[in-house]
Amino acid sequence: MSDPQAFQAETRSWLEENCPKSLLGKGGGGIVGTWGGRKWKPESEDQRLWLERAAAKGFTAPTWPKEYGGGGLSKEEAKILAQEMRAVGTPPPLIGFGLTMIGPTLLQYGTEEQKLEHLTKITRGEIRWCQGYSEPGAGSDLAGLQMRADDKGDHYIVNGTKVWTSYADEADWIFALVRTDPKAKKQEGITFLLIDMETPGISVSPILLISGSSPFCETHFQDVKALKSNVIFKEHAGWTVAKALLGHERSMVAEAFGGGGGSRRSLADRARAYLPGADAEGPLPDATLRQDIARMEMDTRVFGLTMQRARDAAKAGQQPGAESSIFKVVGTEINQRRQELLMHIAGPQALGWEGEGFAEEELQGTRDWLRSRGNTIEGGTSEVQRNIIAKRVLGLPD
Repeated sequence: MSDPQAFQAETRSWLEENCPKSLLGKGGGGIVGTWGGRKWKPESEDQRLWLERAAAKGFTAPTWPKEYGGGGLSKEEAKILAQEMRAVGTPPPLIGFGLTMIGPTLLQYGTEEQKLEHLTKITRGEIRWCQGYSEPGAGSDLAGLQMRADDKGDHYIVNGTKVWTSYADEADWIFALVRTDPKAKKQEGITFLLIDMETPGISVSPILLISGSSPFCETHFQDVKALKSNVIFKEHAGWTVAKALLGHERSMVAEAFGGGGGSRRSLADRARAYLPGADAEGPLPDATLRQDIARMEMDTRVFGLTMQRARDAAKAGQQPGAESSIFKVVGTEINQRRQELLMHIAGPQALGWEGEGFAEEELQGTRDWLRSRGNTIEGGTSEVQRNIIAKRVLGLPD
């Protein structure tokens, strides 16, 4: 980048000219936004147009190489782009597991043919991905998977079940761990495989959560044909790929749930709406609540800055390491604390489920609080993550 100021001005101008005005200030990111895919139905023509324009510019994956649909930007340029998007108020043109999980993994482990086949479709929002890791009965023992892929020459026949498959009912492809050598040690007989969700033999059953809705599904595979050309890295070496992808997943989960949501009202503003005697400018009359809010906002801010350092390192080409487990633990627990605090602030108004007498924000808050119970389980339980931190970060003995 020869001239940062010129790049910043050029980027600001492009964003102002190309992002539809109706989308400015809409926010997004994390798990809220444009996921794309063959089943995607845009909320508006402007949403579709913004994705199309950003993808053509390479701004859906700014640091990916141009030959794979990315922007080819340096880490400094990508940081300026992110800053200008926040300044202009543009929502992310595209989000999803393609960009945050399987895409970076393909860049690291995929063949040239695999990169050319999948990465551009990801950046254009043409294909939506889901993750096939967890299985019934295995819990957090990821290497305890039983889904078999039997060798049939140029392809496998896959049989088994995956569970807690986020958005499987909306996904076009799945990246899955399958057992290709049942006689090998648990971690040594696993292969990382890409499978088209439209392949005959795949069925999906949504799982309802206590919050009233759920992104989770149970995904069944019965005599599913999967080509060997879709093996990532090497047969029986999927554990290596799986660990790399988990680093990307934990960072994604942490950022999705731990950031506090930049577009939402501040906790203090929420409290003023419920506390008697609170005015628009002065301090909240409840001193204990003031302390709780201050602590929450400081923790969220510190976490956000730490995540930003990790993003800068990733843009510099560094792969996520064991520190990603720290992000996952802290980020999800921050979100649970935030939801608890919001419930405390709203008081009886936080008890609504449906019907009159409750604002939409209050009804959604009830569901968000219930949904947050799963944050410290999904993506690897906090207990498992703390074991990883103890062994890999602190070097503690078994």
